[in-house]
Amino acid sequence: MREVVDGVFELRVGYVNVHVVVTDDGVVLIDTGLPGRSPLIERGLKGIRRSLGEVTAILVTHHHPDHVGSLAALREQTGARVIAHAAEVPWIGGHIPPVQPTGVLAKLAARLIGTVQPTKVDQLITADGSEPLPGFTALHTPGHTRGHVSFLLDRAGGVLFAGDAAGSSRGRVSAPPRAVTADPVRAGESLARLAELEFDHAVFGHGGAVSGLAVEAFRKAVAG
Repeated sequence: MREVVDGVFELRVGYVNVHVVVTDDGVVLIDTGLPGRSPLIERGLKGIRRSLGEVTAILVTHHHPDHVGSLAALREQTGARVIAHAAEVPWIGGHIPPVQPTGVLAKLAARLIGTVQPTKVDQLITADGSEPLPGFTALHTPGHTRGHVSFLLDRAGGVLFAGDAAGSSRGRVSAPPRAVTADPVRAGESLARLAELEFDHAVFGHGGAVSGLAVEAFRKAVAG
């Protein structure tokens, strides 16, 4: 578990990141990683002298299995409120089954990821720019998925939880991979929208954190 800024931590869970924010009202998780990873998250929390019992809310960026894989287990273990965009609920709740992979490699990848258990969403995000929790602004950033949400935390000059609206590599920011993005054109528009904001730090579902006027890295990505 690495501290990005005061009270904001990044936990690498396989090839995806889970983020932890310590607030006055408890611990907030942003996404939950792959299925079966709740013990790793519990261990990470212990490393910063926190516990699953302190988790009061889980913010979901989108429904892909590497982001909601352990959501059902953690909701049951913690009693935390699950907060997600209304457009993601059919997948998170299991009303729309996951797309069955085709091809040998895709089937192997699905087998390695494991099965995602559906769960209830307790609080819906329906308005762009709403405040699902004190200090957090929900930014509807569709493209990667229809209901993808990024979150901006009012702390340390602004901390953006980009989810998969963007990725990073060696401090450079890019749009999400087209192969796993529902609407690449809208994803590009969402990336441009994030570049219009002001924030000093950014963390991602995939890739390392960017600090020090991080929004400039988004602006460079948009400019090409």
